[in-house]
This record gives sequence, structure tokens and C-alpha cells, in this order.
Amino acid sequence: MDTSPAVAPSTIHALPSISVIIPVRNGAATLSRCLEALNQSQGVTWECIVVDDGSTDETAAVARRWGAHLIQSDRPGSGPGRARNLGAQLATAPFLCFLDADVVAHPDTLEQFVALFEADPSLAAAFGSYDASPAEPGLLSQYRNLLHHFVHQTGQEQASTFWSGCGAIRRDIFLELGGFDPAYTRPSIEDIELGYRLHARGARIRLAKHVQVTHLKRWTFRGIVTTDIRDRALPWTALIQRTGHLPNDLNLQTSSRISALSVYTLIGLLVVGCWQPRAWAASLVPLLSLLACNRRLYAFFLKMRGPWFLLGALPLHWLYFAYSALAFGYGMGMARLRRQSMTTLRIQSIRGAVAHDGGAGSSNRSDQKTSVEIVAADPEVSGR
Repeated sequence: MDTSPAVAPSTIHALPSISVIIPVRNGAATLSRCLEALNQSQGVTWECIVVDDGSTDETAAVARRWGAHLIQSDRPGSGPGRARNLGAQLATAPFLCFLDADVVAHPDTLEQFVALFEADPSLAAAFGSYDASPAEPGLLSQYRNLLHHFVHQTGQEQASTFWSGCGAIRRDIFLELGGFDPAYTRPSIEDIELGYRLHARGARIRLAKHVQVTHLKRWTFRGIVTTDIRDRALPWTALIQRTGHLPNDLNLQTSSRISALSVYTLIGLLVVGCWQPRAWAASLVPLLSLLACNRRLYAFFLKMRGPWFLLGALPLHWLYFAYSALAFGYGMGMARLRRQSMTTLRIQSIRGAVAHDGGAGSSNRSDQKTSVEIVAADPEVSGR
């Protein structure tokens, strides 16, 4: 096996053009292939920083074998966001490229990122997508990775989010923003949250569709559902609540929202059809709506893997709409209950203060009453 150092030779005497940062926890099985592919990078000088977030397997040994700059997290298990932040602090290049430990970069991936930034000084960040050749052959892994590829390949190039599976950003901007939010201690939406902050400050983010990597992950059904609900839908809903930003792009397109409504309408009509058979005929309407909203995706599945793959992917995709919408509704409802609870506590606290100072004189009572009325009228407090 070729175990040449994971750093371009010219970086020994000069600063690299781009710093590659790979967070990893117990990822030895894929990290070797990730670093092997990275060593085939062409066109630019680069360095590789692997941040080990408390692995108990051979991750550290693999990183050392490939000559990567290995950093051991001082707080094991604190999450990939904080691990990337540690790597960014030690990076020496003007551009940072974040890669997951289970992806294989193409030989020109780094060169393409550097070219984007050098051609456009106003560009703050860019990210690519998985390619259409996922490594794992099973239905679940093929479906999951091809879906991701399609969503990114059909998204808006002027993006309002970020993706750290294969994403790059100017180092000075990243450090100025404070990096990824370390509150996300699992692989979650820490990259999306960073993208929201970039977008809020007016920074330009580009979805570079020509920059692609191969995904090595083997998906299971449980892994898909758990990731979509616990690590994506629920925290993303909380982020939308906090920022008020609901973009019509990628996974949040209007067609996805219509599809979720169509799935529940279809389920309802099929159930009602057990007592009223005419409802089964009506179920054709939401069924056709699902097919129409996602016709380009289903045509892509058909072209790439054939009719049997499409038939297997359809129920997986419709199930995704069902539980994602349910998780979104649950998250929105819980957020509203929390706001109402906080509003009640704040108003009760103010009323208690008014009652305590009730003997201080009519003028003072009038001021306190006005204070309560102002607080109750505040939309943030009243929950409106």
C-alpha cells in the first residue's frame, strides 16, 4: 500500500494553498480510503489535519500511517463541530476544506475549491455534493446517496446554507464567525447553522455542483430514520424557530412541503377507504401529486438504477416525507409551548412584583400596571 505523507511535497517549504480538516471518531474503516484518495490530489499544495474526537479503534494509527497532522481532542466526544474548530485553529492555509472521514475526494476536488475562491474574492464559502457512484451497493445506501446527489445537483447555486461533508470556507471568515457551534455534540446540523450565520451577515455561499466526492457509508434503515429525525428534522426546526429563516431550497423546497401533505392525505384516504371504498379512487389525487412533485427525482432514479430500484425507493421516499413532517410539527409545537410557558412565568413574576409593592402609593401602582400592559403587548412575550 502507498503510505506517502498526507501533505503535498511543496508545503515543506511554503504555506499550503488549502488546509483539509477531517473530524473523526472511530472511523478507521473508512479513514484509510479517505486519506489514500486525498494523496492523489492534484494542482494545488495542501495540508491534512485529522482531529480524533476520542476514538477507541485504530483511527489514530491510520492517520499517522498516512502522515496526517493528528490532533487528539482535549474533550473526547464533544462532536465534529468542535473537532473542526480545533483543526481550523492550527491550519496554515487561507482556505479551509472540511471533509468527512467516510468520503473519497476526487483528484481535482481541492484544486476546484481553490480555483473558486481565487476567481471570486467576494466568495466566502462553497460546498459540493456526493457523486452518483456511492460505494455501498445495497438499496438503502444507493437510495440515500443518490437522493443527496440529486438534491444538491438541482439546488440553487447561490446558497443560504453550508455542508461540511465536502465544503470549503475562507479561514479568516470562519474564525471571525467563531467556527461551528460546539453545542451540537453529535453529527447534526452544525454545518447548516454555520451557513445561516454566513447568510445573515450577507456572505456569499456557492453550491459548486461540479465539486463532488464519493460516499463510503453503509446506511441501515434505523440509521436513516434516526439521522433524519433526531439529528436533522428536530434541531433544524429549532434553528428555523430561532432564526425565522425557512429557505425554499434543497430539502425545504415547496415541492417537499406539498409532498408531505400529499403523503398524509393519501394515508387518510386509504384508511377511510376501508369503510368508504369511494375514498380509494380519490386517493389517486395525492398519489399523482407525489409523482408530479418528484417526477425529476424519480426519472433520475429510473435512469441511474432502473425500474426495480425506483419501486424500492418510492416507499422510502414517501416515508421520509411522513416522518420529517411529523418531526417538524412536533418541534414547532414544543417551541410554541416553551414560549407560552416562558411568557406566563414572566407575566406572573411582574404581577407578583406589583402585588408586593402595592402599598407604595397610587402613582407607583399606576406605573406598575402600565409595565404589565407593555409586557403583555410585546409580541415576543404574548406569543403572537
